Amino acid sequence: MKTYETQHTHTVVIGGGQAGLSVGYHLAKRGIPFVILDAHPRVGDAWRNRWDSLRLFTPSRYAGLPGFPFPGRGDAFLTKDEVADYLESYAQRFHLPVKNGVKVDSLSKEGQRFVTTAGDLRFESANVVVAMANYQVPRVPDFARELDPAVVQLHSHDYRNPSQLRDGGVLVVGVGNSGADIGLEVAQSHPTWMSGKESGHIPFRIETFLASNFLVRLVRFVGHHVLTVSTPIGKVRPKLLSKAAPLVRVKPQDLIDAGIERVPRVVGVQSGRPLLANDRTLDVNNVIWCTGYHPGFAWIKMPIFGEDARPVHERGIVPGMPGMYFVGLHFLYAMSSASLIGVSRDAERVVKALASRLASYENEAKRFIRAVQAA
Repeated sequence: MKTYETQHTHTVVIGGGQAGLSVGYHLAKRGIPFVILDAHPRVGDAWRNRWDSLRLFTPSRYAGLPGFPFPGRGDAFLTKDEVADYLESYAQRFHLPVKNGVKVDSLSKEGQRFVTTAGDLRFESANVVVAMANYQVPRVPDFARELDPAVVQLHSHDYRNPSQLRDGGVLVVGVGNSGADIGLEVAQSHPTWMSGKESGHIPFRIETFLASNFLVRLVRFVGHHVLTVSTPIGKVRPKLLSKAAPLVRVKPQDLIDAGIERVPRVVGVQSGRPLLANDRTLDVNNVIWCTGYHPGFAWIKMPIFGEDARPVHERGIVPGMPGMYFVGLHFLYAMSSASLIGVSRDAERVVKALASRLASYENEAKRFIRAVQAA
């Protein structure tokens, strides 16, 4: 039987990105003991490890977490490294107890306590907040393994820059924001094909003065206050959960202007090369899969998932499992929930519910003590 070093705390927060740090901020404000567990060596590494040219879609004035705005110009579109460094500074500024390099293996419940294991560590807690997006395990089609071994295959999760690619053609599979950004970049140095169809696009250039100072406020308002589970239009949530977001920075015409050839979806492999829905085979040396992620919550050993394998929750509060919470999921409450713009509101609500549960336990304990004393 494995021996663990057991630690006890009131609340365990799993994930040290923007969701976990936001939860930590609100827990610290209320004086609730907690620890944040993060698998990465440094706070912010989830951002540092994305492709080199990645930048935010919103000006920095809208991207700060509670209590600490982004420093510098509010109209700047930050790089992924600037976001990573900001998150690291945020954790330091508020002295948040982040344990880096701690990858959670399992989460279960024993009696009234949640048990989180990570390597040789075991954490027992009254509450647990899973502060992670449901973009954890890169998803590629099963037939990808049938491609010629000489074809370089990368998921967008592992793509950094074009130096990873072989000379010759590149097929980018998926036309979400990741696929569009990466496709434009690789098209500068490689013949590029793009498979799939975008789910619409924002009809203006986000980096113009008008857009970055005015129109982005409208988009932010819609994503933060209109597309929510509390409004009639929020009924589109199931559809939005299953499809890519509209293109934000890149427009379809940009892809054409860059010389990218748009092709039908990839349906399989023929003679070691990608086979398209129109029976055409592409002779490419590289394939970049921008095909999304699986949720990656198999390590949660509790019956809290629906038939679609997604966690069942009410704005982050898991019914039937007191003390269990989620923050950072896509469309947890609003379209903005998984973003820097929206994560703090969800974190504040979840921590308020957690604190209310704590107060209820404390009041019950006081009533029990008074009853004992009266007897």
